[in-house]
Amino acid sequence: MSRPRGALAPGRLRVPEIITAYFWIIKGLSTAMGESTSDYLVHRIHPVPAVALGFVGFVVALVLQFRMRRYMAWTYWFAVVMVGVFGTMAADVLHVGFGVPYFVSTTFYAIVLVAVFFAWDRVEDTLSIHSITTPRRELFYWAAVVATFALGTALGDLTATTLHLGYFKSMVLFAVIIAVPAIGYWRFDWNPVFSFWAAYVITRPLGASFADWLGKPVVVGGLGWGNGKVSLGLTVLIIGFVAYLAITRIDVARRPRLRPPAP
Repeated sequence: MSRPRGALAPGRLRVPEIITAYFWIIKGLSTAMGESTSDYLVHRIHPVPAVALGFVGFVVALVLQFRMRRYMAWTYWFAVVMVGVFGTMAADVLHVGFGVPYFVSTTFYAIVLVAVFFAWDRVEDTLSIHSITTPRRELFYWAAVVATFALGTALGDLTATTLHLGYFKSMVLFAVIIAVPAIGYWRFDWNPVFSFWAAYVITRPLGASFADWLGKPVVVGGLGWGNGKVSLGLTVLIIGFVAYLAITRIDVARRPRLRPPAP
């Protein structure tokens, strides 16, 4: 039977095929890097060109990702990183630019994420990342990723500032929360799709709280390392881990070799 129009060949996933510990490490680092990079840019240059620069990087990264016929570590994680930077800016614009309270922006992005999941499930009948084999499914996937980054940014700021937990306590809180779906999947056979997306959402406020704790001044509860230094350090770590994935391809399933027909 012929494949649906626009579908990719079997095994041509546009995202990592095997979710390893490296996936979660890089995801956490990318969320932290997106937070520190966004804060650095909007304070070093005017917020308007900073957001425009973040948007351009976001578009370029997605164009490169969609040009690939299958998952490639470099383009995929470049897209994730740029979503992290621009998603942070999108969440901050509502609060800083328009004065929207963090509780309202958190609720708004939560509704957006639910709407994306609902539409994705209605159209494709699955939310599994192991089904990202067509451009349309990948569009839903990246829409969900953008929404999770924006939601996580607003949620992290909500706990740290509005609820006065500070960056370190917020980081501990989200570390405890993210352990719930991890343990539920590992020990109690929770639904893998639900467990994945629950953990994916929480990595954002966890990473953002970690970056803010490292980079923010001591007077506001941080360690005072500076957003620029934190961003640079996290970028180096991300490049190292992504290079390892690109070389080893441990997040890509091994294909069995076809034996030649017997004579």
